Amino acid sequence: MENVTRTDAGALTGGALRYYDIVMAAFVAILLLSNVLGAGKVAVIDLPGVGLWPFGAGILFFPVSYVIGDVLTEVYGYARARRVIWVGTAATLFMAFMAWVVVALPPAADWTNQAAYETVFGQVPRIVFASICAFWAGEFVNAYVLARMKVATAGRHLWMRTIGSTVAGQGVDSLIFYPLAFWGASGWTGALVVKVLFTQWALKVAWEVLLTPVTYVVVGGLKRAEGLDVYDRGTDFTPFRAKV
Repeated sequence: MENVTRTDAGALTGGALRYYDIVMAAFVAILLLSNVLGAGKVAVIDLPGVGLWPFGAGILFFPVSYVIGDVLTEVYGYARARRVIWVGTAATLFMAFMAWVVVALPPAADWTNQAAYETVFGQVPRIVFASICAFWAGEFVNAYVLARMKVATAGRHLWMRTIGSTVAGQGVDSLIFYPLAFWGASGWTGALVVKVLFTQWALKVAWEVLLTPVTYVVVGGLKRAEGLDVYDRGTDFTPFRAKV
C-alpha cells in the first residue's frame, strides 16, 4: 500500500490524526442509537420454511459498532481502540443515568405520554447493567484478538482477523448479556435464553461477514489517508491503562 507507514504501536508518535475523532464519534453514535432505538423492540422476519422468527431489532445496527471497532484497531492500534471503548462505555452509562432521571421526573398534569415514555426509555436496570458489561468485555476481546492476529499474520488476511475477532468478541458479548439479563426472568426459560443467545451471536457474525467488503474499503481508505498502519508489538493490552 503506497504512502503508508507500517509501525509498531510503541513507536507511534503523538502526531495529528485526520480521521480518528470522526471514527470515534461514529462508533459512539451507533452504540447509543442502537441501544435507544433498537434494544427495546422485538421484530419478526418471515423465513421460508420456518415462518415468523423473532429477533431483537437492535441487531440490525449494533454489529456496525464492532465493524468500526475492527477498523480502529486495524488502522490505529489497540491503545487508541481502548480509548474509544472507554468513551463509549462512559457515554452509555451517562445515557442510562439521563434516561433514569428523565423518566423519574413527575409529568405535567396535561402531558399524557408518560406511560409511552417509560416503555421506551425506562429500561430495566438489570438489562442496562448486563448490556454495559457485555459491551465492555466483548469490545475489548474483539480488539485484543484482532491486534494479536494482525501481528501473527504479518498484516495479511484482513478478512480472517475481522471475522475471527468478531466470533470471539460477539461470543463473549452474548455469553455475558443474555444470561445476566434474562436468566430466571419472567417468561424466560433456560432453553429460550440459550436459543436466543446463539441465534443473536450467529446473526452478528453473519453481519460481519456480509460487511467484510465495506471493512476492506474503509480500512484501506483510512490507512492511505492517515499514512499509517499500526502493529501492536510490545503493547500493554490491559483494558485499564489510560495512556494511548
